Amino acid sequence: MSSKGKAVALALTSRKWVRDEVRGDERQAIFSRTGSYSLDSVEVRWVGRESPGSLFKFGVSCRQFLHRPISSSPEALCARMEPTNLFKNISEDLMAALLEFIGTAFFLFLGLGGIQAATAENLSSVRPASNIQQVLYISTCMGFSLLVSAWLFFRITGGLFNPNVSLALLLVGVIKPVRFVLYCIAQLLGAIAGSALLLALTSESLSVNTYLQDGTTVTQGVFIEMFITSALVLSVLMLAAEKHHATAFAPIGIGLTLFSCHLFAVYYTGASMNTARSFGPAVMSRFSAPNHWVYWVGPLLGSLLGSAFYATIKHYRYWTLNPDQDAAAPNPTASVKEGTNRSDDPASSLETVNEIQQQLLPKDEGHV
Repeated sequence: MSSKGKAVALALTSRKWVRDEVRGDERQAIFSRTGSYSLDSVEVRWVGRESPGSLFKFGVSCRQFLHRPISSSPEALCARMEPTNLFKNISEDLMAALLEFIGTAFFLFLGLGGIQAATAENLSSVRPASNIQQVLYISTCMGFSLLVSAWLFFRITGGLFNPNVSLALLLVGVIKPVRFVLYCIAQLLGAIAGSALLLALTSESLSVNTYLQDGTTVTQGVFIEMFITSALVLSVLMLAAEKHHATAFAPIGIGLTLFSCHLFAVYYTGASMNTARSFGPAVMSRFSAPNHWVYWVGPLLGSLLGSAFYATIKHYRYWTLNPDQDAAAPNPTASVKEGTNRSDDPASSLETVNEIQQQLLPKDEGHV
């Protein structure tokens, strides 16, 4: 059997190595517990209280970093698109969509509620706030609203609340087509529900519509929305879709990204970055704001741009440019726990982690 098209599975048992060679088209059987992820750095370390020679643990641990493949083989894609597979998890998809509807309504009710309150207070105040204070307050409302909402819902539905983010996750293979369609419907309806609830609970008319500032052309508006949406999408892909030590804190980074983009764009376009965010208030105000299409085209292009950039850096294996970013700090007591007989252990002559990694991921193979 030629070396090309093979993946090498190395498994450590109690006292010996087991080496299995499998053809490339059978790679999914290897490390089945990693699902559709690839193994890009591994570590061999001792576990338990047994002597080093009695028990090994081989896997992704202190240096764990799992990279999700961008695309699958044509055969796998066709198999996934078959009706039996397409609707295989329809009950879970429907439940996730329902919760995404609730999460989107919650997120926009909090965020748009802050904008509504700021506008109402500014109109009734004897000394209206300056524009910079208004921009800062609106940016804070939206950024913190997303941070809180995403942290509450990201273990349930992913906490997307945005059709453009859903599209990006579809393009990189994180969610399937059925869930994408259900999420988009849920997010648009959730935006309408959140806007309707806000209108019902406040005495003023909605003042949260997105529109182009005087002097901002539609071309400028589209490109501004495209670039800030791509920044938001990229933050979601790098902080949440990629699994690393900081994934649990992804809502903080994503919320701060939304905050930063608002600081720049809220004056010029309203800083939508989210078709649902513009669509909900527009429905409740009967599309009174002009150029609503800008908030469909701009974020759509931004989603494509962010996904393309992410796919490009994944193709060139960005994690090799600055390695060991997810390595755990060295354990100062490791040598004490392992004892003094390590030199007599068969593991002392094992290959280095990099050599093992090269065996696991040959250069002609993309993922295991």
